[in-house]
Amino acid sequence: MEQQKSREILLCLSPVEVANLKEGINFFRNKSTGKDYILYKSKSRLRACKNVCKHQGGLFIKDIEDLAGRSVRCTKHNWKLDVSTMKYINPPESFCQDELVVEMDENNGLLLLELNPPNPWDSEPRSPEELDFGEVQITYLTHACMDLKLGDKRMVFDPWLIGPAFARGWWLLHEPPSDWLERLCQADLIYISHLHSDHLSYPTLKKLAGRRPDIPIYVGNTERPVFWNLNQSGVQLTNINVVPFGIWQQVDKNLRFMILMDGVHPEMDTCIIVEYKGHKILNTVDCTRPNGGRLPTKVALMMSDFAGGASGFPMTFSGGKFTEEWKAQFIKTERKKLLNYKAQLVKNLQPRIYCPFAGYFVESHPSDKYIKETNTKNDPKELNNLIKKNSDVITWTPRPGATLDLGRMLKDPTDSKGIIEPPEGTKIYKDSWDFEPYLEILNAAVGDEIFLHSSWIKEYFTWAGFKDYNLVVRMIETDEDFNPFPGGYDYLVDFLDLSFPKERPQREHPYEEIRTRVDVIRHVVKNGLLWDELYIGFQTRLQRDPDIYHHLFWNHFQIKLPLTPPNWRSFLTCCEQNGPGISQVRNIL
Repeated sequence: MEQQKSREILLCLSPVEVANLKEGINFFRNKSTGKDYILYKSKSRLRACKNVCKHQGGLFIKDIEDLAGRSVRCTKHNWKLDVSTMKYINPPESFCQDELVVEMDENNGLLLLELNPPNPWDSEPRSPEELDFGEVQITYLTHACMDLKLGDKRMVFDPWLIGPAFARGWWLLHEPPSDWLERLCQADLIYISHLHSDHLSYPTLKKLAGRRPDIPIYVGNTERPVFWNLNQSGVQLTNINVVPFGIWQQVDKNLRFMILMDGVHPEMDTCIIVEYKGHKILNTVDCTRPNGGRLPTKVALMMSDFAGGASGFPMTFSGGKFTEEWKAQFIKTERKKLLNYKAQLVKNLQPRIYCPFAGYFVESHPSDKYIKETNTKNDPKELNNLIKKNSDVITWTPRPGATLDLGRMLKDPTDSKGIIEPPEGTKIYKDSWDFEPYLEILNAAVGDEIFLHSSWIKEYFTWAGFKDYNLVVRMIETDEDFNPFPGGYDYLVDFLDLSFPKERPQREHPYEEIRTRVDVIRHVVKNGLLWDELYIGFQTRLQRDPDIYHHLFWNHFQIKLPLTPPNWRSFLTCCEQNGPGISQVRNIL
């Protein structure tokens, strides 16, 4: 039986204001809430939405380039929304905006309404019970990894404790506690939020599986399965549980948890509410708009990302506006916007305690010195100071091995034993990383037999399955410094008909040039991995003309590639049958 939706009135317009609505776009603000809305009038028809960009929550303003007066432009990343259709036009064919209900009253006034289903966490509500000291303890390990003691159960979030993430682009900033593996082995359950390798770390899980292959791991039922690549990883885990969104999962009489999806990336991102004796812990992880922006208020503890820098944009771009000065200013502005957004979110949700985490990585490989120097991150202390200015929320900047005692902190935030810091002299920051074993895995792909045959290019992109889109991409294999790799491939892909021309076509077409380190691109191609390894891992350098983000293209290669890798064994068999006549030309341009 469908649950009754609640009707929330967001904005009221008087009959005079309704009569004064102009044709096209109208901007309004609810002065009592400070929230902004857009109404679009076309003759007698009205459409309405929140003035919030679906990408990262930016504010829309009039798009002066749109002479028809139907589109608005986001002040954050220049995304554009056609309000007459409620579809985003930049990036093209990406998202649709959620519409609000427009109702006229008997006096010809207007109401903007939002219909919401009941909050799933309000089902079977529990009143908070008093916690004993030491009953609930949260220990920070690294990055997004927390070890939660909840009565006599232990739960771990997102264990990334060894090795790199995103091929070889990210390395741990913090030194994990020396007993991290014992902590993982003692866990009763592990939650992994999504498939990105700073949360789903196969090197870490391989160590764990060697000791406890049957440890219960819980993930959300995302469109792209979190463990889509488990078989190929070689990691032997036998107790992975995929659970539906928005339903309490009971662990014992005192402990339950609920996984929620992200509103912007529902195909892959999730967040979690853990509740023990009525006290909620909210972990929004990397979600852009967790649960579409609807979250529980006044939880005991909230944790979220804060740092920024988890993207190849704009540091890996060049040409046109992408000067060093423009990139530096963009990064500075974006980090400030992110800080303000997180501070406002915390102010709105009013948790008792807030912890910034999931941003403690560093581009430590020497070849990524440029990225490390330019990809500045937010300082958690700066965010916490901003939060303290605007609210009474207690903040916690975690250090590896530090433990927060929730019972003590809720009773008396000034209790000196509420947060136990690691012993004096404990190493906090890593100063060395074991690069070689992981780079050897990548380098092994460079000399693979697949790449002796230039027909791998057609085989790979046919397998990838992206076509019928007007975009031409030039792919160039490079050395460490993004110069063409001697004997490497340099080729064009025309995605309109999935052809591989020697020259750019005569028709009008958008164009991108993607330079990629040869070891990483060949490892990704060979294993059918997602292109986040390249893009978020800073392993590419990009130019595009015109300067447009091709959402359909990047979304396909970052999230929608086939779940099974290319059949290279069959490919090589065909190559052998065709004999030595197969092309071995590296540079086919």
